Amino acid sequence: MKFKKICVLGLGYIGLPIASTFATHGFQVVGVDVNQQIVDRLKEGELHIYEPGLRTLVQAALRSGNLVIEQQPQPVDAFIIAVPTPFKEEKKADMQYVISASEAIVPHLRQGNLVVLESTSPPRTTIDIVLPILERSGLKAGEDFSLAFSPERVLPGQILQELIENARVIGGIDRV
Repeated sequence: MKFKKICVLGLGYIGLPIASTFATHGFQVVGVDVNQQIVDRLKEGELHIYEPGLRTLVQAALRSGNLVIEQQPQPVDAFIIAVPTPFKEEKKADMQYVISASEAIVPHLRQGNLVVLESTSPPRTTIDIVLPILERSGLKAGEDFSLAFSPERVLPGQILQELIENARVIGGIDRV
């Protein structure tokens, strides 16, 4: 599989560094966030979060022309869902952001795409929540598009270094 254009949904502590890193390594990246203020600030090269070295990386990605910031996804080769999963009062993960991001992908999902959930999520989120939403596209996961989960494994203050250096665990829904 060759991926030239990537969409990262969620431009927070995980999504923004991922999108910027891919962009500075030559990939075309559409960074998506539903918060218009975040989109506007990022388009101006201003950050809404602090992480050592991130401002320089984001500005380089924007200057390269490889990173564009939008409020909605576009057709691409691969989608990375990097949205928050905050806890509700009853100590259960709030999956609304994952659901919304998955729903936003459906109109743009094409044969041969890859979708990766990269978020702290309860077991089976990829299979029980993301998969049924994406299959509303009429495509079948594991046959028409690939679906995987990669748990978030970085520490604040070291995110940029750990994105590059940490071993990645990726679980797919099939053997491909």
